Amino acid sequence: MATLSQTKELFRRAEAVCFDVDSTVIKEEGIDELAKFCGVGDAVTEMTRKAMGGSMTFKTALTERLSIIRCSREQVNKLITDHPPQLTPGIRELVERLHERNIKVFLISGGFRCIVEHVAAQLNIPLHHVYANRLKFYFNGEYAGFDETQPTAESGGKGKVISMLKEQYGFKTVVMIGDGATDLEACPPASAFIGFGGNVVRQQVKERSLWYVTSFGELLKELEKI
Repeated sequence: MATLSQTKELFRRAEAVCFDVDSTVIKEEGIDELAKFCGVGDAVTEMTRKAMGGSMTFKTALTERLSIIRCSREQVNKLITDHPPQLTPGIRELVERLHERNIKVFLISGGFRCIVEHVAAQLNIPLHHVYANRLKFYFNGEYAGFDETQPTAESGGKGKVISMLKEQYGFKTVVMIGDGATDLEACPPASAFIGFGGNVVRQQVKERSLWYVTSFGELLKELEKI
């Protein structure tokens, strides 16, 4: 059984660090923001809570939430323009420091690629380091579902992405950082998991995390020890 000091050690010598996006790298849950923007906020927020608490499968929750929202391409673009995702304080500095140390940074999200790419661009994370769900639209811009073949559309999808990264890049030490049940489940195959409660504290995740932080400053401090 790993310990807190072993988790910190794994973080300090990680070859790759994978971040969840909603409520971790950014302050909000992208799908809830999209729902509010489309006028169906309350119904969808309740379902997000259930999904994050682990009481229904991720794909079921995603399918049901999107069938309520039914956003058009135009609405998604307008959301990004009018209400761009808000970065969590300290994330820019942390990613910068990881990049300086030649540690690869990936964003693995159950949210939507169109929003996550916007976040990646702000953090200088290459777009081929982004794994997220793709919304589908008909030629007239109306909602046509989502790409169910993406690993991030499934429960356990983040773990699948990490396994794939280890295979593709030959990484031995990969650390996952996030706020939710789907992030915690990604370890293993991740070498270590760091729970993040800077935007929202999910009790089940806090209790099961060997290392739980509420600010990215705590992780920056750890990197200073190298």
